[in-house]
Amino acid sequence: MTTLDLPVAQRVVVTALGSDPLDAIAHHTSIEAMPPPDPAALGARDVIVAIRSAQVGWVDLLMTSGNYQHHAQPPYTPGLEYAGVVAWRGADAAVDVGARVLVDGFKAGPRSLGAYQKSGGFATYAVAPADAVLPIPGELSFDQAACLLGNYETAYHCLITRGRLARGETVLVHGASGSTGLAAVQIAKLVGATVIATGRSQAKLDVVRAEGADHAITTQPGELREKVKELTGGRGVDVVYDGVGGDISIESLRCVAFGARYLIVGWAATPFARDKPNQLPTNLIMMKGLDVLGCPTVISTVNDPSLRPPRLAQVLAWAAAGSLRPHVSHRFGLADYAEAMRAKWRGDVIGGAVITP
Repeated sequence: MTTLDLPVAQRVVVTALGSDPLDAIAHHTSIEAMPPPDPAALGARDVIVAIRSAQVGWVDLLMTSGNYQHHAQPPYTPGLEYAGVVAWRGADAAVDVGARVLVDGFKAGPRSLGAYQKSGGFATYAVAPADAVLPIPGELSFDQAACLLGNYETAYHCLITRGRLARGETVLVHGASGSTGLAAVQIAKLVGATVIATGRSQAKLDVVRAEGADHAITTQPGELREKVKELTGGRGVDVVYDGVGGDISIESLRCVAFGARYLIVGWAATPFARDKPNQLPTNLIMMKGLDVLGCPTVISTVNDPSLRPPRLAQVLAWAAAGSLRPHVSHRFGLADYAEAMRAKWRGDVIGGAVITP
């Protein structure tokens, strides 16, 4: 196909980095008319995707203020992960026009490196290389597909690759209503673990329970150890999945079994803690024989690409079998992108939030 009649469209553009995500949303993002991609300017392995859904991710927010490991240089269109329909393909792209697809955020979009970095999912169309375009597995909707890879690959890397979580063990998942937290709950159950999920909102935890958690507890200061010890018969947990950081991290060290694995997944409670970094007491780490493990999924994969193929294959296989289905609590139109990003920042979202162009 060398010609294509696509209507004029829209895209969100980050024009400059903000001092923080809220500043970036308010002052350095805008929605603008987007000329449709021109096939004559594209390569033989390029694909034009008509976007149906794009995830609003935590990393999308951090990138707008330069607070992620790397970020696209403005101007760029945010939206690390998206799903849609193939509108055009180059001659060497092994994908059918009209196919329902998701786009691999490691190979296209703002977190990728190279020619496709500026083309994210907060738009009507995006261009991606053929090897980044994957068929949507199983019966997933466009919204669910847009929330699949990054969240579930992160949870898999942390729990399985780093945490060695096994059947019969107990895992404590902090921030369980978040996108990667809820993915961790689902994956832990798939491998046969008992899940204790934590959060601040009982309403959100009710959803987490419905998604498979065995126990869901609110985290009031000073209560975590007592609650976890009661649920584990005084033994403590085998694995802690900590994407929150801050005070709850120290409390968590007091409710683990000897030899437990402590997984540092993120620090959502303290996203700008450069001047006051998170700290863990070494005496508790030593006396409990803990393995404290940093779990940076993307950086680990860049340093060891062999980590990804089995991880990606397992996530796609589970999705194809219907064993995991991302939970999406919020949907926004493209014109409401700013409110979508603010809702994610405020913590309103359970699981995933998406923008639907």
